[in-house]
Amino acid sequence: MSERAASESANLRAAKKITTDATDSRESHDLAVVVRVGLTAEKKSLPPWLFYDEEGSRLFVEITKLPEYYLGRAERRIFEKYGEDIIVQAQANDTGTAISFAELGAGTADKTQSLLHRAVEMFGTVSFMATDTSASALDIAVERLHREEPSIVVTPVAAKHEGALRAIAGLPHRQFVMFIGSSIGNYVDADARALVSDIRQALLPGAAFLLGTDLKKDPSVLVRAYDDAAGITAAFNKNMLVRINRELGAHFDLSRFEHRAIWNEAASCIEMHLVSTVSQIVSIDALGIQVRFRRGESIHTESSVKYTEARVDALLKSADFSREISFYDDEKKFAVHIARAGGASALRDGTRVK
Repeated sequence: MSERAASESANLRAAKKITTDATDSRESHDLAVVVRVGLTAEKKSLPPWLFYDEEGSRLFVEITKLPEYYLGRAERRIFEKYGEDIIVQAQANDTGTAISFAELGAGTADKTQSLLHRAVEMFGTVSFMATDTSASALDIAVERLHREEPSIVVTPVAAKHEGALRAIAGLPHRQFVMFIGSSIGNYVDADARALVSDIRQALLPGAAFLLGTDLKKDPSVLVRAYDDAAGITAAFNKNMLVRINRELGAHFDLSRFEHRAIWNEAASCIEMHLVSTVSQIVSIDALGIQVRFRRGESIHTESSVKYTEARVDALLKSADFSREISFYDDEKKFAVHIARAGGASALRDGTRVK
């Protein structure tokens, strides 16, 4: 092996060493707590982060390729069309300042790569902190970026948002933090405000925040995006039960649950549920409990809020961000918004639209 190859191999091994704020036992404890609380509540629910084990992350990548699931393609087109504009805006016209890119919930960083590629064209070398709860997804991101974009220096952080934000707070240059893919839609308003406030606390004044939001539209389009004809989203939803079976010794029979996506107009969101098709009792050995289901009773696994511009502005303003500019795909199905920490550059003449 040449000296250069040996060096690159060492760098890759270092990059693959995932930083985490929790041991495997802590993660198992967290899983046990949320499953116990969620499945013994009057209205059963489980948090969306349970989707993203290795198989769930793989299925989600498949979802992004589905014809019904427009979100990823729309966001990618925005990055491809406006990537340079986004980065210039993030610099706040201070072209001499280095940028530290970071992403919450990066997954495999597939969409982000097009934006980072543009940054490489502009700067030569790019620092990118990729954070996610799924270490396996981050492994994929590190491998691919090392192979395809060697000028991107990747720091993977396998952690939930609290740990990820501690790492982001320590970045050495002007921070540019991304929370894209409509991930904010998984949070009800109070939780979304709390998360965006936490993000703001991790940033220095003047830092840039890139937020992706799916936009409110015809409910039939939205339902199809979360209940595809091929059944991939159904498999993704049911994989949550597979994970609980594997990690907590539960006895969920997947054939006794069906995936359902519904539009909640009052909350402006799509809801995903796992609906029990029969009356049944499911034992969870590690918790020492039995969970009763009535026929038709559901586990609420995800909500995906669909935003208006006014709702975006209210969210950002609540956390001391000011929206500077929004970029839309050609069909205006999806938007990414650049906001500034500390109100450093507030809107003056309404929203500037690209």
